[in-house]
Amino acid sequence: MALRAIPLYSSSNSSFKANNVRSLSAPRVSMAASVNSKSRLETPQTKTPFTPPREIHTQVTHSMPPQKIELFKSLESWAESTILPYLKPVEKSWQPQDFLPDPSSESFYDEVIELRKRCQEIPDDYFVCLVGDMVTEEALPTYQTMLNTLDGVRDETGASPTAWAVWTRAWTAEENRHGDLMNKYLYLSGRVDMRQVEKTIQYLIGSGMDPRTENSPYLGFIYTSFQERATFISHGNTARHAKDYGDLKLAQICGTIASDEKRHETAYTKIVEKLFELDPDGTILAFSDMMKKKISMPAHLMYDGADDSLFDHFSAVTQRLGVYTAKDYADILEFLVKRWNVGELEGLSDEGRKAQEFVCGLGKRIRRLEDRARDRAKVGPRVKFSWIHGREVQL
Repeated sequence: MALRAIPLYSSSNSSFKANNVRSLSAPRVSMAASVNSKSRLETPQTKTPFTPPREIHTQVTHSMPPQKIELFKSLESWAESTILPYLKPVEKSWQPQDFLPDPSSESFYDEVIELRKRCQEIPDDYFVCLVGDMVTEEALPTYQTMLNTLDGVRDETGASPTAWAVWTRAWTAEENRHGDLMNKYLYLSGRVDMRQVEKTIQYLIGSGMDPRTENSPYLGFIYTSFQERATFISHGNTARHAKDYGDLKLAQICGTIASDEKRHETAYTKIVEKLFELDPDGTILAFSDMMKKKISMPAHLMYDGADDSLFDHFSAVTQRLGVYTAKDYADILEFLVKRWNVGELEGLSDEGRKAQEFVCGLGKRIRRLEDRARDRAKVGPRVKFSWIHGREVQL
């Protein structure tokens, strides 16, 4: 899961703020909210270890009415027959080694040399995007933890046989290959500072994430539906860029990961589709709530020990290169609105109809703000990234 967030409007009054449109473009999938913030070259001595690099929102827990837990319990058999088939058997799944030089082969060193030659033709800004996506994938323990906070669907024992628990564990196992593969490829490329990358991963897992899903599977599955599509788009675009730069193996890697994300997206959107069928009012209210709070990127608390605005800077680069943009955020929203037939929902409460109107009109409002921001856009500053040995990249 990799992907991105968007502060376009205030959740307190739902009014849009055009100067924040850039933060739309960040995916597993929020872009730069403040690209002018300064990076520090040294870790400040006052920073408390194991805390996020920025403030998180006020924590709200267990907001779903207890009686709705029974709805998810009643969907156990449905999830087993409808959702679990989107998992692939291990013996039929690709593994990272399928795409990497074989260390037991006599040609291993020659293959590594060839890999490194291909990578020499790829610019630094692409590696910033690739590292950021890899770091996001490597924070997988956080995402499994998040899913296991959701009432009614969590894995209660760590080895529960329920369909929801089986899905979470097996989904995690499939996703685990993504970070493994990207990490090894970047290591062999010789283009990045692996120690700084590894520090970033450790900081991120230690910081956690703040998706604001409130232990509610309504909010949680809407969030994962959005994020899986965001990472599908992001990895697909890194595959396209890799092909343009002449690294067909890297393009294959990114494209294969994107295919996984698409399959996972289909599973999560089917869950929400079922919720709209059984509880349209509760689901549209959850959809509206999630969009008002903005879909935050899983890696929004990213930190490397020096740059408090690392995620914003990474997101600004992905926006500039077209890896993940504000337009993509609006596209995903409109895709989900159409996928779930939100505009055709009937029999809603007054509050539900207001939520329906808000969600259906949000995509166009985002696009208008994006157009205005693009018209006023200036060339961004150059910022040093520790991931690429402190070299500068334009935001």
